[in-house]
Amino acid sequence: MNRLLRGSYPFDVFALRWLAPAMLLPMIGLSAMSRADDKPEKRLAGKDEQAQTDEENLVPLTATGTVLLDKKKKRVLLKTHVVLQRGSLEMFCCLKQTKEHESILAIDARAQVVHAGLLAIGAKPGRPVQYTPAYQAPTGQKLVIFVNWTDEKGKAHRESAKSWVRQAINRFWIVKMEELPEGLKLPKNVELRYDRKLKELSWYGPMSAAQKKEFLTLSEAKEYRLAIESFFEQSQSREMNADWVFAGSGFFTDEETGKQSYLAEGGNLICVANFGDAMIDVASPSSADDSDRNFEAYTERIPPKGTPVTVELILAPEKKPDAANRAEEKH
Repeated sequence: MNRLLRGSYPFDVFALRWLAPAMLLPMIGLSAMSRADDKPEKRLAGKDEQAQTDEENLVPLTATGTVLLDKKKKRVLLKTHVVLQRGSLEMFCCLKQTKEHESILAIDARAQVVHAGLLAIGAKPGRPVQYTPAYQAPTGQKLVIFVNWTDEKGKAHRESAKSWVRQAINRFWIVKMEELPEGLKLPKNVELRYDRKLKELSWYGPMSAAQKKEFLTLSEAKEYRLAIESFFEQSQSREMNADWVFAGSGFFTDEETGKQSYLAEGGNLICVANFGDAMIDVASPSSADDSDRNFEAYTERIPPKGTPVTVELILAPEKKPDAANRAEEKH
């Protein structure tokens, strides 16, 4: 029988197996990998200015240079590329050839190497989402994530990764309503519909201000007008505001062979939907159901498919206690 290890297992001990070949030697300047690879400046040529200025501080954790450790600035850099601009999301960044159909970015690397890099900059893993006996959100070191890329005009960009993800708006919004107001006739060929059997007024997708105004003129009934206002409000584009945390995934152990496999190697590297094997996840309830996903790609903000993107993983600064809390602690 196989065993699944999560949350309480000694992850840092297992991580040392990767740290030895991939990180400990580079840290003291003895890495054969560094000697064999191209120079960092060559790998970073034409990429973001932030990475270029720090190239002398970067340690490659993979032979291809797709995962880099910046000890000085305490960050891990991921060399990725855009694989999706439009659609509902489970991932922000997945492993290559896993979940590209529902992830904005993909990277050619092993998840355990990224995990080891985060440990090296002091990130503390928590535990992935738990659904039994009740929902418990993922925990772990809070991370700040930036995306760096160069546009077709050669201009470098650096933005929060959250700016590429928005609350899902291409979905159905439903309000329970016993019946339509007397005399109300809904326009034909629009997404505003009433289901008499289910007693539901529904709307699909974003609603424009002009549509809202038009629908409000159809009736003075309070219940109907509140439904229209709700549809409009919920369907507007909003940047994702959930925080990412270093959940740490887990290990799957084959009891017959004793072999351990890191669960995040299935592709769940940086998630926007909660998964029990996520390495980095959002610290809030986020559905992975196809019909009810919380997030989608913020299409207008994402560069074309194939665009190289450097992802920065940085430890979120700890909040300093305010003056009132400090005074209370003294007493």
